[in-house]
Amino acid sequence: MHVILMVAITVDGKIARSADHYPDWTGKADKRFYVEVTKKAGVMIMGSTTFDIIGRVLPGRKTVVMTRNPARCSDSADLVFTADPPEAILADLSDQGYTQAVVVGGAKINQLFAQKGLLDELILTVSPYAFGSGLSIFSDSVDLKLTLKRFWTLDDNTLCLRYGVVH
Repeated sequence: MHVILMVAITVDGKIARSADHYPDWTGKADKRFYVEVTKKAGVMIMGSTTFDIIGRVLPGRKTVVMTRNPARCSDSADLVFTADPPEAILADLSDQGYTQAVVVGGAKINQLFAQKGLLDELILTVSPYAFGSGLSIFSDSVDLKLTLKRFWTLDDNTLCLRYGVVH
């Protein structure tokens, strides 16, 4: 299973001002690219706060929501709430025929996948904002060695960086 961590960041490396900050600061080009990458993979993995901020299942891909709340459940095959650890989630997705998954936040979920060495790629879209303070990509320290695979502009103000994770 190829696992991609995809995050939009400000130029000062923040993914949000606070845990409940709606990502309305990213541009249209970033949103289009997000749809392209997540639809190609077919599945997105996120935390419950990120899911609640988005507020719905995005069409054309499966959404796996990591939560410790056993009351959260779904009758839809496109929406799964789980308390399983990252390895179990990826094994289950692989059993379902998925070959890629995109981790889309938040910082705690990003941390879990990074800490366990489960990330293969990191895609950053850098938006022309600076928050000064806020949430970082990871909720705690990580030790990821990366190699730059590609960089390009999504529009006049947004840079995209694609890194491979060196295992």
